Amino acid sequence: MTPVPAVSAAPAPSPITVPLTQYFDNDGIDTASGRTGNFDGSGYAFPAEGLPSGQVTADGVPYLFPGNSQAENNNVVALGQRIELPRGRYLTLHFLLASSYGAAGGTATVHYADGSSTTGSVSGPDWYSGSGPISAPFRYSPGGTDQHPVSIGTSQVWADPQREAVGVTLPVTNPAVEGKSSLHVFALSLQPVGKGSVIAVRGARSTTKLPRVGGQTIEATVVNLGDQWLSNVSVRAEGLGLVTLAPASVKRLAPGEEARVRIGIHAYRTGTFDGRVVASSAKASASQDARFTLGVTDYQATDASLAAHESPYWFDDAKFGIFIHWGLYSVPAWSPPGEQYAEWYWQWMQDPANAVNAYHAATYGKDFSYDQFIQQFTASKFDPEEWVRLFEAAGAKYYVLTSKHHEGFALWDSKVSGRDSVDLGPKRDLVKELFEASRKYTPGLKNGLYFSMPEWFNPDNPWSGHGPKNPWTGAAEPYTGYQAGRDFVRDYQAPQMTELVNGYDPDVIWCDIGGANDSRRVMADYFNKAKNRAVPKDVTVDDRCGIPTHDYTTPEYATYPNTVVKKWEASRGLDPRSYGWNRATPDSMYMTADEVIDTLVDTTSKNGNFLLDIGPRADGSIPEIMQQRLRETGAWLRTNGESIYGTTYWSRMAQQGPLRFTVTTPGRTNEAFYITSLVQPGSQLVVDAPVPLKDSDKITLLGHDRPLNWTRSGGKLVVDVPQGVGQHAWVFKVALS
Repeated sequence: MTPVPAVSAAPAPSPITVPLTQYFDNDGIDTASGRTGNFDGSGYAFPAEGLPSGQVTADGVPYLFPGNSQAENNNVVALGQRIELPRGRYLTLHFLLASSYGAAGGTATVHYADGSSTTGSVSGPDWYSGSGPISAPFRYSPGGTDQHPVSIGTSQVWADPQREAVGVTLPVTNPAVEGKSSLHVFALSLQPVGKGSVIAVRGARSTTKLPRVGGQTIEATVVNLGDQWLSNVSVRAEGLGLVTLAPASVKRLAPGEEARVRIGIHAYRTGTFDGRVVASSAKASASQDARFTLGVTDYQATDASLAAHESPYWFDDAKFGIFIHWGLYSVPAWSPPGEQYAEWYWQWMQDPANAVNAYHAATYGKDFSYDQFIQQFTASKFDPEEWVRLFEAAGAKYYVLTSKHHEGFALWDSKVSGRDSVDLGPKRDLVKELFEASRKYTPGLKNGLYFSMPEWFNPDNPWSGHGPKNPWTGAAEPYTGYQAGRDFVRDYQAPQMTELVNGYDPDVIWCDIGGANDSRRVMADYFNKAKNRAVPKDVTVDDRCGIPTHDYTTPEYATYPNTVVKKWEASRGLDPRSYGWNRATPDSMYMTADEVIDTLVDTTSKNGNFLLDIGPRADGSIPEIMQQRLRETGAWLRTNGESIYGTTYWSRMAQQGPLRFTVTTPGRTNEAFYITSLVQPGSQLVVDAPVPLKDSDKITLLGHDRPLNWTRSGGKLVVDVPQGVGQHAWVFKVALS
């Protein structure tokens, strides 16, 4: 192995672990022999048997993790406590944390010896989301175990290296009680600043993702730990059995900045081997040893094998997709607006106390069964070319169609069930028509399918506990077209999923609900089919297939409060509380273009994608208000899309008040840093954040053709803003010189 050139005499300072034992006030880790833990206030706890203990490394940073310590408490619930720090000059504070009852977070304050302070956002993913680098395969429940993975994530807060830090105040969340979201801190590490040009490589690892050049990808994070700028950093992988085809490049790094890079390699042997990632510039170099798994072998139907699969780069870079909820529920299409999902019409019918029950009786009659809507689901105005051209005009990079919702009606030609749109209703293969139109007219769009794992009233395995029945008389009703008397998973659910994989070749499978499944086998086949084709492609799957394997998490009608490093995707409808079309919702209640764009910008800044839902009518026409919002979004993206597509989160912070930050993914042309204001700026934009800005840099407002005047004042960036330019969200671009 070629030695790394000794171009830097400045050593990389090691992170400092801060003992937190004196601050711990919550017992969140249990053992099988001593069940006293209560992490979330409802009797659930992490299993010590599934977690590491002592010195651990997460996202390249070492921590002192309490693990299976016999101490009574092992984490601190963030309630505004001040933690004293070893006095020193630091670049970042790194936290190991998790949330209970939903993602939690807030503002942390770093205190300095001179009495000043800086602030930054800190938050953790919900422990049940499985999105953190430290995870356990199950959790302890009040009465035993819950076989669902739980995890602990990371977060970091910027510190001013010009001042000596002495303490940090945690954000104020809730006490650890049932039903309230709390942030739990397990460990804290500090990254000191180095002298001169100092570079470090962290998190070097092989991936199964396809690079643009073909072959395989190795990822690593390059960090500037010194007090000088670094320029033109080249990053390559080394080791027996691999050749670097596409070194990564980082145009520049300010002190404390980091860049997550993608290195394209060719593996000429398979297996796990020693290697390293080397980063070098004119003034500094560094490397990190790693164990690389070279070659992508066939996936097996096991958690260990499937866990190697990750979200593809096309998905990471896409940022914006269109969700489409279309089915029999699009016929009645009614619920109290802003209160509940209209696509759950059949389920709401069952409850005498729900407004849908009374609405159905008054509108259709108590003898009108849900399946009588099948003949009214005509798709007579469904124009798949018009749909995909609209999605493209909206600026979306992918779409996800409900192939089958909880009502069990399939929109494709299912050979294992006659309850589908070819045998019944429109007598058309709607999935096939949409996919064919997309591949012909909008080949840049990726094609995805939603699939509900259970069905409410399937006679062989009813999610609701019973087959179809009249809500008022209890009399049995038909489950039209279904061939009953089979094993639900083996003979029906899994074969239907396989039909979609083999027959339609989707780029995305978006499962919902989970439950009984054969998803390990289906996903292994899905991944292998994509990998082993003549021209391999990357596919992706969400976190709702009923198994631990997933490429991304899926908060619904919500976003995360801060950056989540593992890929995620927020979804919601243009409707205030429904994915399917709701005829009762007035246009005035739909998301405005401002709200759509703000959500897209916010989600992107935190490493998420935004899957925006529309609900077509039963005839296949898309409501005009939905079309208008999509076109307005597309118009904004045509001017400002460079701040969205192919960008990534800023490691320092995602947001500051109405401002959001993104950076171009390293290695792309025209690397830039973006500041987006969700509110119209006045005559000046003031940014109180460590924007990586050099005196020679130019700042522009996208949509305005001239550079803007800017200055620094009291540590803040102040930009003169031209008036009458832009709408919805204003994007300021720092072009990296």
